[in-house]
Amino acid sequence: RPCVGQAVQKFSCPMCALVCSDCFVLQEHVELHLDATQVKVKGTIYGTQSILDSTYAAYTPRHTCSFCFFNCFLDGFLEDFESDLQLARQLQEEEDLRSRRQEAKREAEDFKKLQGQYGLDGRGGYRRQLETCMERAVSRGHMAPLEFHRKKAEVMECLASGVDDGKSRTSGLMAALYEYYLKNGQDIANVWLSAETDHYSSSEGDRGWGCGYRNFQMLLSSLQKMELYRDCLTDGTVPSIPRVQALIEEAWREGADPQGASHFKHRLQGTRAWIGKAVRCFTAAPVVSVLCLSYCVEIVDCQGLCAVDRARIVDFDQPTGPGSTHPKLFEWVKTYFSASSSRGARLPPRVAKSSQPPIYLQHQGHSRTIVGMEQKKNGTLCLLVFDPGCPLEDMRRLLTPGLGASSVRLFRKFPSQLKHKQYQVVSAEGVLSPEEKQLQIETSKTLRAERIP
Repeated sequence: RPCVGQAVQKFSCPMCALVCSDCFVLQEHVELHLDATQVKVKGTIYGTQSILDSTYAAYTPRHTCSFCFFNCFLDGFLEDFESDLQLARQLQEEEDLRSRRQEAKREAEDFKKLQGQYGLDGRGGYRRQLETCMERAVSRGHMAPLEFHRKKAEVMECLASGVDDGKSRTSGLMAALYEYYLKNGQDIANVWLSAETDHYSSSEGDRGWGCGYRNFQMLLSSLQKMELYRDCLTDGTVPSIPRVQALIEEAWREGADPQGASHFKHRLQGTRAWIGKAVRCFTAAPVVSVLCLSYCVEIVDCQGLCAVDRARIVDFDQPTGPGSTHPKLFEWVKTYFSASSSRGARLPPRVAKSSQPPIYLQHQGHSRTIVGMEQKKNGTLCLLVFDPGCPLEDMRRLLTPGLGASSVRLFRKFPSQLKHKQYQVVSAEGVLSPEEKQLQIETSKTLRAERIP
């Protein structure tokens, strides 16, 4: 007990206006601030109701905590805290809004780039791209104005007829390959070639986006030479790219491929829209199938497919060999060509002309046409492909006598050269009857494909 006249030490509560002379009482008092349940049962902790009653009576302003709803005697402390909290929330909301706007802007820019890349940006289609190339040639002095107007008139006439002008076509390559393999290839055990097929190169009007259409033209050029398909391909002409686009739109109007029609907004003419794997990159709906009824030709495009007449669609959706290769794809192609060429023969020839049409091959960003298969004596398989990206001059140079091994390398594709994650192929297997054609329209809403493995 302090002596008479001695100053008594005071202890102030750091959280309210209470002043205590006993540090232990102050400690319990502070703990009371921190314990909501203890505050609700005031006095029971101390056993002296009068001390706590005087404490609460001495400081009447109360403030409710935003987190625990505890009534506290903090003068101005919670007001400052809640003010800071409100400011922090406001700053966070502003930051979130800024981030969302930046993300939306970035997505819009990416979407615009994809539209430009896949021909859906409204810059015009085959005709406009061709005219732009000719205008550029005139401005650079590579083409005379008179020549420009003459070529433009030819283009308009060709587009009006709907028939491809054949300027990018190379015929006779299959015969040249056959002659080459008869005379060369001592390390080759067997070669299987498809039926006669013309090569179509990309031109100035479709360079960068027309590979799907050009491969369709290659496939159609082969079917026109086959007895099975001549009745439904009576005129013997190959449609131009704008005409193929028109045929697809006609098929859409007849009810085929509602998903593809919706994706392209029922319009292909006048655009540079890709028909192929690009569709999957551009949209969440990977299936685009169309039925070109005017030519009895079904074009089915799923992750980049094109099928003709009664078609077989096979999906190689993952690598099946070391190094991300697809040996099962090569085995499937070998079986496809060799089955028909060895039918009825005791000993199939080393170089065989198959009666099978070529195969449409599609992977991410590009498509090609398989026209044969080569098997070396050590068992290695090699595809023979027509690539629409190969320049016309290179293709026609192969028609000169004495085709060499260096030239054949343009066609060869070994397993190590096909390492995309997914491949799909389509082979023609006959003509649809009118009833089957109508049924195909009804079932085009759901595309069915074999999957290997």
